[in-house]
Amino acid sequence: MSFFEEDDEPRTRVRPRRASPSRSSGGSGLAPPDRQSLLVRRLVAIGGVVLLCILFGLLIRSCANSAKKNSLRDYNREVAALVRDSDQQVGRPFFDLMRNPTQGDLSTQINGYKVQADQQYQQAKRISTPDEMQAAQRSFLIAMEMRRDGLASIADRIRTALSSDNEAADTAIAQIAGAMQLFLTSDVVYSQRVLPLVDHALQNADIGQQQLQRSQFFPGIEWLDESTVADALGQQLSSSGGSNGGRTPLPGLHGTGIDSVAVGDTTLQTDAPNRITYAADTEFAVTFTNQGENDESNIDVVMRIEGGPKPIRVQRTVQSIAAGASATATLGLDSAPPLDTPVTITVQVKPVPGEQKKDNNTAEYQALFSQDTTG
Repeated sequence: MSFFEEDDEPRTRVRPRRASPSRSSGGSGLAPPDRQSLLVRRLVAIGGVVLLCILFGLLIRSCANSAKKNSLRDYNREVAALVRDSDQQVGRPFFDLMRNPTQGDLSTQINGYKVQADQQYQQAKRISTPDEMQAAQRSFLIAMEMRRDGLASIADRIRTALSSDNEAADTAIAQIAGAMQLFLTSDVVYSQRVLPLVDHALQNADIGQQQLQRSQFFPGIEWLDESTVADALGQQLSSSGGSNGGRTPLPGLHGTGIDSVAVGDTTLQTDAPNRITYAADTEFAVTFTNQGENDESNIDVVMRIEGGPKPIRVQRTVQSIAAGASATATLGLDSAPPLDTPVTITVQVKPVPGEQKKDNNTAEYQALFSQDTTG
């Protein structure tokens, strides 16, 4: 019986379990990526980040390089504008004033130019200066400072130079001529230091051709000569061979006065326009009188014609003139005057040593030259 009982028991059938879908496959039943594919993806992502960093760095570098070039260009433009103003607004009118002093206090007028030069110097100190332009900036400040200091020195001494104290006037005139050295030096510093350094920095930055502003504040080396300064101020150096060879003037009154200025048969008028027919042999006859009590010698007569592209200046010396006598200096022109252009003719008989009254030593005429067609 046991045999049949065992044989009749039901048997349990065991089924194999099916693998459940992987969560990482999202239920799609796909196999997870292998290690090689994952590594490739990571390398691609890293490469993309590196490329973006490189591009971003190149962009930053390009912007920085552009900003650097712009700063160098801006510096060059600011220096050019400032030195151009210095030449045109200070140097040119100052020397025009020295050539032909106007009515008024000359010291105050020159002080005005000194104030303007100081403002330009202060403006130069505020220029935004790139590192590459630091050397140029130092030299530029030196040049601008020299122009200001030269004007200050001349303004301080101009009254003494115009005084009747011959010894003091001689000393002041010599100091003014010395101050002119500052203007000459400022031009040299600018042309030999500032411009080459600016150009070098621009070329190193590979900016290309840029306009460089030239400068000429000082008009000519003749202003280093004391006699030129004295002539401009209507003074005569007592040590340059005046009426007594540089000795102390003799007692008594000294002085001359202009009587007339004529061209041919035409006597020039100070209160009306004058028309002058010009030919190669045109001459001006300047007649003046020794109004003092002493004989005088070596009297300089100077004529300036201004209004054309370049001033004309001629000078003649009258060897001697007795007290109370008159003399005539004949002045021909070394070059043709501007034709059909209004000009100012200034004639001056230089003061003699000991002369106190000088307002009748100078005459000014407005004139117009026309070509002589008769020849």
